[in-house]
Amino acid sequence: MPTQNLVETHNLTKEYGKVRCVNSVNMQVASGAVYGFLGPNGAGKSTTLKMILGLAKPTAGDITLFDAPVNEKNRIKLLKQTGSLIESPSYYGHLTGEENLQIIQTLKGCSEKDIDKVLKIVRLHEARKKLVNHYSLGMKQRLGLAAALLGFPKLLILDEPTNGLDPAGIQEMRELICTLPSKYGITVIVSSHLLSEIDQMADHVGIIRKGELVYQNTLESLHSHAKQQIALRVSHTAIALDLLRQDGITAAQEEDFLLLPMLEDDKIAFLCRQLVAQNISLYRIEKREKSLEDIFLSLTGKESSL
Repeated sequence: MPTQNLVETHNLTKEYGKVRCVNSVNMQVASGAVYGFLGPNGAGKSTTLKMILGLAKPTAGDITLFDAPVNEKNRIKLLKQTGSLIESPSYYGHLTGEENLQIIQTLKGCSEKDIDKVLKIVRLHEARKKLVNHYSLGMKQRLGLAAALLGFPKLLILDEPTNGLDPAGIQEMRELICTLPSKYGITVIVSSHLLSEIDQMADHVGIIRKGELVYQNTLESLHSHAKQQIALRVSHTAIALDLLRQDGITAAQEEDFLLLPMLEDDKIAFLCRQLVAQNISLYRIEKREKSLEDIFLSLTGKESSL
């Protein structure tokens, strides 16, 4: 995957009155990535995406798209290479899905052939002649995605695209998003307040909390923080802790438990025999793993609404 960043923001900041909604965000979105923009409701996700799309003016900071700094002279030219679905898609309910796309295709100035292509991508080809008022919520969301895909932009920005969808609709939208980089060369930024959604779609992740980007890296790197440990509950905890440390084991006490790094089974058995030989009763052994959800909560604050 290319390492070039398709999107970069530099100290991007937005204030409404005296309220700072986005605070010095430095986002880096690699070309060919599905970048999951994750955070609790009200964290500043939508405001950040609107600034990238030119729908909100930054109070401070800069935005770079496709290796070019965004300014008044080139803003329209750069944004022509982006597609977006922000909040609920807009449509004319008395027109068919195809007719809605024809209007947007004319406005975008892209090829009429794109309409047929995007309808097939979002699996609305057979419903193209149906009035949009008769579409289900999932179909309307897919029509919004089709509109964003017209012209096959280099960058696609999707703000909470699975909101309000049933489980089948969520799965469909997720599968579509995952195929866009490999099949069509489209880099995707997708926002969500649900960790499980981003975990199944993205390969890179940025986590925002109260307007500040508190984590940015690959999803694989985030998973690596999910550390596994062995927890022992014994009698005479302090004595047992001292014995383990004498054996060169890195151990720590947490409430009534001793926490050890993951060790081979035979090593754990040996340590347990040693403790019992010192008249220390062994009450419980368990494996603990810090879940991705725990990591997310620690980064975003447990008081936040998920």
